[in-house]
Amino acid sequence: MKQNHLRNYRYFAALLILIFACFLPSCSEKDDIALILSLVEKAEALAEEHDTGKLMELTSKNFTAQDGKLKRKEVRKFLWLTFRRYGKFDLLFPEPTVAISDKEQSATVVVYFLIVKKEQPLPDLEKLYKDPERWLEEVDELADLYRLNLQFFKKGDKWLVNAAKIESYRGFGFKARANKAGRGSNRG
Repeated sequence: MKQNHLRNYRYFAALLILIFACFLPSCSEKDDIALILSLVEKAEALAEEHDTGKLMELTSKNFTAQDGKLKRKEVRKFLWLTFRRYGKFDLLFPEPTVAISDKEQSATVVVYFLIVKKEQPLPDLEKLYKDPERWLEEVDELADLYRLNLQFFKKGDKWLVNAAKIESYRGFGFKARANKAGRGSNRG
């Protein structure tokens, strides 16, 4: 009888180990996605505060932008010029798309966002947060619309942005930024 209980406990323990082995990777990926999304939200707040220093703390030492054309120092200048151009602004965006690669401990994030001057009236975009296509349709003519492609990598338990590429929307799709000074369309 005692031996039968011991065998049942072993089966139960093996079953628990199997369940945890199957579910922990998916929980880990969900945790990583949640962490990356919180970093995007943190970057939004820092950008709205014009805090280039803290924004750059979210990037790796080898960070580049625009397919390697801009290094960290140039990106910092680009951000400063952009913040100066817009003055006080809000960044609005639907839920970013996050794809995590388990093998490389990396992630690709796509953020569609809108830059609007503070206090500019807009439709209720929060209800479209989970529907990026409808969100894009609603904001198309209201202000400057961009797509930001981010490459993250995981260093220990911390995610850092290693590369970024911003493209502006020109009515026929997204085009890469033409210059470093951040001059986009004059809409909005």
